[in-house]
Amino acid sequence: MIIDLHIHSNASDGKLTVQEIFKEAKDRNIGFLAITDHDSISCQTQVTSLAKKEGIRQITGVELNVTFSHPKYHKGEPVSLDFLGYQFDPNNHAFENKLETIAKYRQERATKILNNLNIEFKKENIPALTNDDLRQIEESVDGVLGRPHIADYLMKKNIVKTRQEAFDKYLVKCDVPKYPLHLKEASNLIRSAGGKLILAHPNDPHGTSLASLSKSLVEQTEIIQDKMVPYLDGVECWHSRNTIETTNYYVEFAKKTGLIMTGGSDCHQKPILMGTVQIPECVANQFS
Repeated sequence: MIIDLHIHSNASDGKLTVQEIFKEAKDRNIGFLAITDHDSISCQTQVTSLAKKEGIRQITGVELNVTFSHPKYHKGEPVSLDFLGYQFDPNNHAFENKLETIAKYRQERATKILNNLNIEFKKENIPALTNDDLRQIEESVDGVLGRPHIADYLMKKNIVKTRQEAFDKYLVKCDVPKYPLHLKEASNLIRSAGGKLILAHPNDPHGTSLASLSKSLVEQTEIIQDKMVPYLDGVECWHSRNTIETTNYYVEFAKKTGLIMTGGSDCHQKPILMGTVQIPECVANQFS
């Protein structure tokens, strides 16, 4: 069975609609999947319906950005980490309400980012972005507004040529802190909705991961045991940016600690990576 439990749709920062994802999943013979949009579960009812129609096994999914700190690392200052929630009830009101609060904050954050961009643009004699520009960015988003949407708009305005250039030149420098969701609260939200919380891509060198605190796999797992285990149900052991060493290390760690092991491509569909990560069938057996 081909498994992919980490896929993004255009309800957050993916390129494809849910329908297009399922067509691609069918073409790629994916037998078990989860769509895990950033801070959004708006498509989960549709996902469940399409999964039944296409004969593909599915569980509910979401990716939450969590503010985390450890006194021994990064001078004790907070960093962002990603956690995956699975098998939760998408109609749980407390969870829905919290995601609505986060979405509202994202809108406010976008306005502040645009103000910071205008400060940089003024230095380069680039015309300032206006409220009309913000409106156009918001209209281009089907789900949750984030920095990738702003990057795409800067490409559209010919200010940059690629998303990466937008981040490297402007969006890292002009960033505004994300909503301060802490691990205990994230765990309570997911577990109270009947779900499981999984640490996403723990050693991802290009993402929000423990690599921002330490490059050492040993130290990363010490951080998990020291500060996360009471709130955690599992760890993402297979990921498209994992090395073999990372995967093997986290598989052994999960077995020793009794954590669930998950895996996925983290596909945003540019390029399409769905189903390309080799994930053993034992992962599917952990979800009844």
